[in-house]
Amino acid sequence: MNVSVPAWIEAGPPTGQTTLVFLHGIGGGKKGFQSSVDYFAEQGYRALAWDMPGYGDSPLDGPLSFESLAASLEALLDAAKVKQAVLVGHSMGGMVALETWTRRPSRIAGLVIAASSPAFGHQDGDFQKQFVAQRLLPLEAGQSMAQVADRLIPSMVGPDALPEGTGLAQYPTGLALAHACMSAVPPSTYRAALHALVTFEQRAALPTITVPTLCLAGEHDKTAPPEVLRRMSQKIQGADYQCIAGVGHLMSFEQEAPFHEAILNFVHRYF
Repeated sequence: MNVSVPAWIEAGPPTGQTTLVFLHGIGGGKKGFQSSVDYFAEQGYRALAWDMPGYGDSPLDGPLSFESLAASLEALLDAAKVKQAVLVGHSMGGMVALETWTRRPSRIAGLVIAASSPAFGHQDGDFQKQFVAQRLLPLEAGQSMAQVADRLIPSMVGPDALPEGTGLAQYPTGLALAHACMSAVPPSTYRAALHALVTFEQRAALPTITVPTLCLAGEHDKTAPPEVLRRMSQKIQGADYQCIAGVGHLMSFEQEAPFHEAILNFVHRYF
């Protein structure tokens, strides 16, 4: 497999006991975690955030699959000289973290699975086809990724994040950043990521996880509901579960402080 080293940003001491690696979701990018990288660097940790292959400054060499994403993440860890990391995966990034556990568990010191799930929905081909078709409908109609973001973001946040009638010009800073990240995703990458997303299945891996794990939910998340994260935590020996009040799927963009607090308490407890 031809694997290019993905682009990443980082801050904090180059050596230390704990390195956090932030893995974004299908509509994200490394810039979406810049403030998280800076925050944890200020707490004394080394923190990195990548552009998943096909996003931002990372080339996509060949098909996008969870196998190739896990290989790309290992290439990043090698290039950044990270022997072991605490992977912080949001949404699809949480799936990448779980996939990497199944393939390279020796590289993982801990896991934060945020607003994610161990499998994609129902294992039913028709359901998956309908999901992909629905998500791609705006692009098929000639709309831009910015227009896709206009449609999706209000449906992915908590009820108080965007008061009725709020337009992009009035978006809070965090959600404006989420919009900018999603708008910058190449349509071809978005298509490839959606097709990969619906193949994900790692439920059997949960009982094999032996590192400290935090399953982090958003109270109003309809994409990865709290009950999914709670059940996931019950299948991972010793896993912690926490639900952030008031937020939806875009938790770190909606309320960054409790997102950071949950992760910081986790790393303080175990590392």
